[in-house]
Amino acid sequence: MTVTRRTDMDPAPAPDSDPRWADLADEVLILAREIQFRGYRDPEAVPLTQSEGMVMRYLQDHAGTAPSQIADATGLQRANISAVLRGLERKGLTERRSTPDDLRRATIHPTERGKRNYALVRQEWAAAVAAAAGEDAAGLNEALSLLHKITASLTDSRPLTPGRPAALM
Repeated sequence: MTVTRRTDMDPAPAPDSDPRWADLADEVLILAREIQFRGYRDPEAVPLTQSEGMVMRYLQDHAGTAPSQIADATGLQRANISAVLRGLERKGLTERRSTPDDLRRATIHPTERGKRNYALVRQEWAAAVAAAAGEDAAGLNEALSLLHKITASLTDSRPLTPGRPAALM
């Protein structure tokens, strides 16, 4: 049996038929799961659910955002954002503040503890990923650039309602 392998001389297949895109998506999902599976070595690190992590990531650059805006920006359902925000408040990572013009409305802000926790877990992620790569940063800027482009495109083209879940938990 002969196996045909692609070389740089071959014309590139159409993106939707190029299996490397599926391989990339698979590797990203595996990488995220492996980072999550390791947990945190530092006892000061506060573990977060995936939804809580998405909210904390968003709040780093968007402090003082209304819950509905956080839901829209992170792709979380508005019906679920209240529970996520309550969990973050209980952990001391966020706080609600009334808006000066309408005391019935609130904005969400990361606390100092929330900011420190986010920085701490990012350091732990970086250490795990760097060690797994053998500290080899060759191609890191190109990889980051491609991943940023993909993330931005997927986020910008997010459907208004979520599709069928990939797996039932």
